[in-house]
Amino acid sequence: MVLVESNGEKDSSALVDYQGNPADKSRTGGWLAAGLILGTELSERICVMGISMNMVTYLVGDMHLSSSKSANIVTNFMGTLNILGLLGGFLADAKLGRYLTVATFASITALGVTLLTVSTSISSLRPPQCHDSRKNTCVQANHGQLAMLYLSLYIIALGGGGIKSNVSGFGSDQFDASNPKEQKAMVYFFNRFYFCISLGSLFSVTVLVYLQDNVGRGWGYGISAGTMIIAVVVLLAGTKLYRFRKPQGSPLTIIWRVVYLAWKKRSVPFPSHDSFLNEFNTSKVAHTHRLKFLDRAAILEDHEVSSGYTNNPWLVSTVMQVEEVKMVIQLIPIWSTCILFWTIYSQMNTFTIEQATFMNRYLGSFEVPAGTFSVFLFLTILLFTSLNEKLFVPMARRITHKPQGLTSLQRVGIGLLFSIAGMIASAIVEKRRREMAVNEKIKITAFWLVPQFFIVGAGEAFAYVGQLEFFIREAPERMKSMSTGLFLSTLAMGFFVSSLLVTLVVAATGKSWLRNNLNQGKLENFYWMLAVLGVLNFLVFLVFARKHQYKIRNDGGPETDQEKELTHWQDEAIVDDIEKKAVVEAKEVPLVD
Repeated sequence: MVLVESNGEKDSSALVDYQGNPADKSRTGGWLAAGLILGTELSERICVMGISMNMVTYLVGDMHLSSSKSANIVTNFMGTLNILGLLGGFLADAKLGRYLTVATFASITALGVTLLTVSTSISSLRPPQCHDSRKNTCVQANHGQLAMLYLSLYIIALGGGGIKSNVSGFGSDQFDASNPKEQKAMVYFFNRFYFCISLGSLFSVTVLVYLQDNVGRGWGYGISAGTMIIAVVVLLAGTKLYRFRKPQGSPLTIIWRVVYLAWKKRSVPFPSHDSFLNEFNTSKVAHTHRLKFLDRAAILEDHEVSSGYTNNPWLVSTVMQVEEVKMVIQLIPIWSTCILFWTIYSQMNTFTIEQATFMNRYLGSFEVPAGTFSVFLFLTILLFTSLNEKLFVPMARRITHKPQGLTSLQRVGIGLLFSIAGMIASAIVEKRRREMAVNEKIKITAFWLVPQFFIVGAGEAFAYVGQLEFFIREAPERMKSMSTGLFLSTLAMGFFVSSLLVTLVVAATGKSWLRNNLNQGKLENFYWMLAVLGVLNFLVFLVFARKHQYKIRNDGGPETDQEKELTHWQDEAIVDDIEKKAVVEAKEVPLVD
C-alpha cells in the first residue's frame, strides 16, 4: 500500500491527472491503468531474467571467457542493476515522480536490450568459433568486443534499476487507499503483479533460453527488445488514464542532512536536558539515547534561536528527523547479515548453470537447455510461498500463539539455514558429478541439480519476504519509500560479494578450484567454503537478531495505522496477501527486482 508522507499521515489528495489537476477517479486509475503498468513489469522481467539466467553459457561458449570471469560478469551485472534501484527511487522521490522515472528507464532498458541483440548477432563482435571453448587454444573476446557487451549490459542494468524501484508503487497509485472498494482491488493488484513477475521469469527460463541456445542469441534477445519497446509504447499511450503522485522529496536528503549537521556541531556541548533539543516535545517518535552523537544535529545554538533559523533544516534538524536516521542506522546490522544469502543465491545463476552444461541434459530425445533448469528454482519459490500461507504460518500460530506466526527475523533465519543446506547439497552433487566424469567417463543426469535449486528456492521463499517485511516495518514511517532501496542493496551486495569471493579464490588457489573446465577443478570446495561462511554468518545474525529492539511510538502504542492494518490482515489469516504485497515493493524475482 502506498503512503504519501505528509507529517506521517496517509494522504490521497496528492493524486493528480496528467495535466496536474486533481484526478477524476471516475476517468483515471483503476484496472485499465494498472494493467498497462503491469505490462512494463512483465517486459522487464522477461529482459532481465532472460539475460541473467543464461548469460554465463554465452560468455563461456561464444566469447570463450573463463568460468570464473563469466560468473563475475553476470553477478556484477545483477549487483549493479539492484544497486541502481536506489538511484531510480531517489530520482522519483526527489524530482521526476514515478511515471516519468518508469517511462524514462523503460526506454533505457529497451535501448540496452537492442544493443545486446546487435552485439550477439554480428559475428565481428564475437571471437572466431571454437569447437571446444573450454580449451586454452580458443581465442578470447577482445577488448572491443567486450566493450560492446558491457555497454549493453550496463545500460540494461541502469534501466532495470529505475523500473523495479518504482513500477509497483506507480501501479498501486492507481487505487485509492481511502476507498474500501479500491483498497480491496489494490490487494488483487499486488497478487497480479506477483503473477506477472513469475510469468515473465518462467517464460524467460523456458522459451527464451531455448531460443538462445538452439536458434540464436539474436532471436532470444530480439524478442526481449521487442517486448520492451511495445511496453514503452503501451505505457505512454495510457498517459491520460493514470493517476499521478507528486514527488515528496527524498528521505536520503534527510539522512545526509542529519549526519552533516551532527558532524558540523561535533564540538557544540549538549544541552543540560534533552527537552532543549529542537522540537523535542512535538516529536512523534520517542527520543532515545542510542547513537547519541546524532543528537547534536538537533541542538539549537543561541545565534540560531535569536536569528529565527529554528525552522531551517540545513541549520538544525528536529528530534524526529534525528530519531528516524537512528532507526535506519539500526537496520544496518541485520542488513549486513542478509548479504551472504544473496551471495549463495547468485550461484544458482552462474556456477550451477555451468554445472548443467557438463551433465546429461536429455529428457528422452530432447536436450534441456542448461539455463532452463532454473525453472525448478522458481517453481519451488511458488510452492513454498503457498505452503507459508496454508501450512507454516498456521502451524507457527498454534505454537507461538502470535497472530503473525513467524516474525520477519525468524523467516530470515530459516532462509539462511536453507541457504547453508543448499551449498552442502551443491558440494556433494558436484563432487559426485566430477568423480563420475573423470574416473568413469559418465555424465550423470542434470536432474541431480534439482535438490540444490529446491533447497535454495525454499530459502528464498522465507528470506525474501522476511527481509523485505523487516525493512518495511522497521524503517521510519516517513522513510518507507527508501526501505525498498535498502532491501535491494542487500541483493546488490550479495552479487558483488560473490564476484569478490570468486576473484579471491582464483588468486589464492591458482585456479585449482575454479577452472574453465569444471572437470579439472574443484568447484565443490568453493561450495563448501560458502557453506562454512553461511554458518558463521548465521551465528552473527542470531546475535544481532536477539539484540534488535523493535521500534515503538512516542506514546508506546502500536507503531502506525499501517501496522494495525497489517496485524488485522494477519488475524484474518490472509498472510499470503501480506507476503505478496511485501514482495512486490521491490521484488526483482529471482523468484525484485
